[in-house]
Amino acid sequence: MSLGSPVRPAMLFDLDGTLVDSVYQHVLAWQEALERAGIALSVWRIHRKIGMSGGLFANALLRETGRPVTVDMASDLGRLHAEAYARTVRGVRPLPGARDLLRYLTEQEVPWAVATSGRLASAGPVLELLGIPPEVPVVTRDDVLYAKPDPDLFVAAAERLGTDITEAIVVGDSVWDLLAARRARALGVGLLSGGYGEHELLQAGAYRVYADPAGLLDHLDEVGVRSPV
Repeated sequence: MSLGSPVRPAMLFDLDGTLVDSVYQHVLAWQEALERAGIALSVWRIHRKIGMSGGLFANALLRETGRPVTVDMASDLGRLHAEAYARTVRGVRPLPGARDLLRYLTEQEVPWAVATSGRLASAGPVLELLGIPPEVPVVTRDDVLYAKPDPDLFVAAAERLGTDITEAIVVGDSVWDLLAARRARALGVGLLSGGYGEHELLQAGAYRVYADPAGLLDHLDEVGVRSPV
């Protein structure tokens, strides 16, 4: 009796810290933006917020300073961050195994998409580094009302693939990715390549945690992605 083809759940990837090594460029860009706005904040505090949507990120950081947050202030910080990040984006590189992982999924006809809290203007040059095929869905902050830790980005990515979000695998490097996956009732997989610890990612709901995309590629069978026999 044939058991049929192996089940291949769709995979939904965060971008920064998950597929590309860009977290610290974002941290330093936010530090510059805050300093230009006259706000001094330690780098480690900034890093703990990376992965959230820009608006929530600005609110969370400014809340720590005790200063009131206005819509204009949050908008200005977002603009200053984008300007600072644009000057460093040339130093961003794909994480180990990222291209190999995406190529393998494409060859095996495993549906996958990218869902990032960044806006397309910032994410575009980084997406080009990965050589993402034009048919692969890419959902950015421009496409949804709310970003992480809300699940909207991943839900939209699943919809574009024509798959049920509850049957998808969300891969991310931050607790915000995994909280969003949890709220969407998707399986969450964590990567250490964004700077969060294994225990933090597991507490946020990760089913498994790997070092980077190369580690995930070596263990795809553990998350239910199998090659045809």
